[in-house]
Amino acid sequence: MTLAYAPRGLVGLLTPQGNTTVEPECAVLWPQGVGHLNARLVSQEATIEARLRHYYTKLNDDMAQFGSAPVQVVASTCTGASYLLGAQAEDELFAQLSARWQRPVTNSALASVAALRALGAQRIGLVSPYPAGLTQASQGYWASRGFEVAAVAVADGEDDGFHPIYSLGHAPAVRALQRLPQQGLDAVLLLGTGMPTLAAMVAHGRWGQAPVFSCLMATVWHVAAQLKVLGGQGADLLALLEHGPWRARWAGMAQELA
Repeated sequence: MTLAYAPRGLVGLLTPQGNTTVEPECAVLWPQGVGHLNARLVSQEATIEARLRHYYTKLNDDMAQFGSAPVQVVASTCTGASYLLGAQAEDELFAQLSARWQRPVTNSALASVAALRALGAQRIGLVSPYPAGLTQASQGYWASRGFEVAAVAVADGEDDGFHPIYSLGHAPAVRALQRLPQQGLDAVLLLGTGMPTLAAMVAHGRWGQAPVFSCLMATVWHVAAQLKVLGGQGADLLALLEHGPWRARWAGMAQELA
């Protein structure tokens, strides 16, 4: 089946309920001809940690939101839940979902792991928008995946009236990135799909010699490789980061928003 607005592939996204970043950034980042259908991860739990855990207890039910739409790959764009679930349970869950729905089902943390491995990265720097407890959990997660977390910088916002992550503007990720050391890193990962990251990736495509990319950028690359739209090698990721058409799209959007 060929879709008018997604002739090269339709992606199902499962996005946390209040996240205002995934959809606009994906609209910029997708390769030409790839589209997405978005569904929401919803929870009434009181704390961010409880909500994140709850999201992954009902992913199978949430997949039903896509109905009969011809989505070829599904990606949960929630990274925080991975840090609390742990690597082994995460691998088992997404293998089960892929088998159950007979299509690749992945998430932004797994995509970021694949991206870091494709780049041959070992020592990584993190830019985190999370509170201290979740930032610490994220460090444990990346270590469990075989990476050395060499440096961490926290992106601080100025307005927490809506959500401490989703209310961030473009500047906090840039400022936090600039606090990382420019030597001794193989890659810099901008955490959290709710933190706006396009401006940071344009301002600093590399920090020192280290490629800079977000978990959402990793998701786009990983999913596009599964759709056979992009290759899954590190060189393909670097080409997307440094020369992808998303840069021109973002420049036009930034000019309109200025």
